[in-house]
Amino acid sequence: MLNKFWADLQSPKNRYPIPEDLHSQQLGYYYFIFDEERVAAGKDQKLISQFDKNGIPLNKTYIDVTDKNYVYFPISIGQMGLAVYHTYLKSKSTHDKNRFLKFADWFAGHASMDQTLGARWLTDVPLPQYNNPGPWQSAFAQSRAISILLRGYQLTNDDRYVRMAEKALISYTHPVDAGGVATFTEHGPFYEEYTAKGPTLVLNGMIFSLFGVMDFVRMFPGNELARDIHDRGIKTLQLILPQYNLGFWSRYNLCRIKGYPAVDPATIGYQRLHVLQLDVMHRYTKIDLFKHYMNIFKGQDTLSNIFKMYKTKYKSLKALNRL
Repeated sequence: MLNKFWADLQSPKNRYPIPEDLHSQQLGYYYFIFDEERVAAGKDQKLISQFDKNGIPLNKTYIDVTDKNYVYFPISIGQMGLAVYHTYLKSKSTHDKNRFLKFADWFAGHASMDQTLGARWLTDVPLPQYNNPGPWQSAFAQSRAISILLRGYQLTNDDRYVRMAEKALISYTHPVDAGGVATFTEHGPFYEEYTAKGPTLVLNGMIFSLFGVMDFVRMFPGNELARDIHDRGIKTLQLILPQYNLGFWSRYNLCRIKGYPAVDPATIGYQRLHVLQLDVMHRYTKIDLFKHYMNIFKGQDTLSNIFKMYKTKYKSLKALNRL
């Protein structure tokens, strides 16, 4: 726990640069500029520990998973792929372009296809903290797939990429208990990073889940399905965001699963990530509420509040057997 605390304390406040262009139809840098060397070294995605022959990463499984060691984790694959794309934007080399297209091909070739749910990328590993034995679908994984596939389409004009990206939108319209990735709250649809038998409502996952939809709307502003998912999701985020404010810190989630701790605060890294994500959302939408909570969460990042948070975090981790 002390090692985790020390590592978390060193989490940079400005971990990811935000690009100036968040609106053009041509998709360039992602909403965070991932550096390939950092991601590959596990500095930003600590569970990345191996790569296959095509450069696709495998994750070390969670601390409370004992029956698997390594797994293809679509969320991490998407982050690595975007980092490679950023390398390509700088080099413009055919080599880097082809390396990136291996990620687009991975998502094009590894979707679980369903007539009702469209294309989904399932993670075949348990989620003990959410009582989900796996495999599980994730709006965050859907989002990363969309962002990779659309950039693949830009580079190649290969329609199979954009068709797959459009099919990836479908699960956003279905509830989790029907195989989709949405929890329909009193505020509207919440796009779930972690799906389970009850709402998990992870804040950073919701925002990352919107990023891919934002990419789709930028490239295809006339797509009614993407626009509806986009607008309803942003509205939900506006309405539910105040509930994540603990007064001294932000919540990691609003999980309503039986037996889950009533309060699970964000770690230092996630607190700082919330600040950056809300900065992106404000720049993208111009909605003042996002800037308001960005400043609240930024101002909460003090040493005294960090110690206060970790007293609560220790209790939540102990209750979940994650120490």
